[in-house]
Amino acid sequence: MSKNNEANRKKNKNKIDQKKRKIQNAEAERKARLKQIREDFKAKEAGNPI
Repeated sequence: MSKNNEANRKKNKNKIDQKKRKIQNAEAERKARLKQIREDFKAKEAGNPI
């Protein structure tokens, strides 16, 4: 065990938290993009130009 175990734990937790946030943001962007594509498709099906 290293002497600065607490510091290492905090640093690793920050890295993990950043990765989680990045994944969540990417997922939110993907869902928003899919929602926009679906809306555009429905508009085309209804005969309304975008």
